[in-house]
Amino acid sequence: MTLAALVLDLSGSEADSLSDALLEAGALSVSCDALRSAGESASLTEPGEPASWGRVRLTALCDSGCDPARLLRRACEASGLAMPQHELRAVPDEDWVAKSRSGFTPVRVSSRMWVVPSWHTSPDPGAVNLLLDPGLAFGTGSHASTRLCLRWLEHRIAGGETVLDYGCGSGILAIASLKLGAARAVGVDIDPQAIAVAEANARRNNVAGEFFESGALPAFASDLVVANILANPLKVLAPIVAGRCRPGGHVALSGILVEQTADVRRAYEPWLAFDEPQEEEGWVCLSGRRQ
Repeated sequence: MTLAALVLDLSGSEADSLSDALLEAGALSVSCDALRSAGESASLTEPGEPASWGRVRLTALCDSGCDPARLLRRACEASGLAMPQHELRAVPDEDWVAKSRSGFTPVRVSSRMWVVPSWHTSPDPGAVNLLLDPGLAFGTGSHASTRLCLRWLEHRIAGGETVLDYGCGSGILAIASLKLGAARAVGVDIDPQAIAVAEANARRNNVAGEFFESGALPAFASDLVVANILANPLKVLAPIVAGRCRPGGHVALSGILVEQTADVRRAYEPWLAFDEPQEEEGWVCLSGRRQ
């Protein structure tokens, strides 16, 4: 496999937030080294989390099949950062698949839900286990915004609902909906690659998710609508997202930074009676009942 490495020098706090977003966007692995002085990296055993370091050299390993600049741009959008200066380096042939896999372990979402890479055994075979590998579409459970949506679905799905995942990425939320008991789960995304990934993930999980590109989504009213994208698209899409939910149904909006909460909430107030927002790691999930 031919690989490339994105190399960026960032502040510790920027590297901390960007690392997860790069993995969600499709990076095979991410490593961080503390920088002691100009261009001098510390040992990999530097204590503490990247956020506690002054400057950090972040290296993200990318499959040649993806566009590294596009991957970085999507990760920056997801983490609320401006596009930084970066360098693209060739990577010598090695067994990078094994190396990158070693960095991914099952993610516990709740007391009864896990996201499990295909090369791992679930820590709890009796749980709701979502089998997803890091890939070329957003949504593998390692990002707080995705976990917030998964917990919301777990709370809201009683059985038999129709669910729409608006901006489905990897398909994780539609797949989780079906495993939690929804009768139908439909995903839509602007990226054709995301649709292909979501369909493959649904097959891996033995569920019958339906996935469509924007413009091809059939007309139907959903009991639940979940949109885990970004604050600005959420505001622009407010009439469409809210309009896809039946009166009395429920909507969840995620991918929102704490400081963006009020703006997104205002955009949806004509349609939603809001619940208490949920927050994790500086990200917020807004939810409410369709009036």
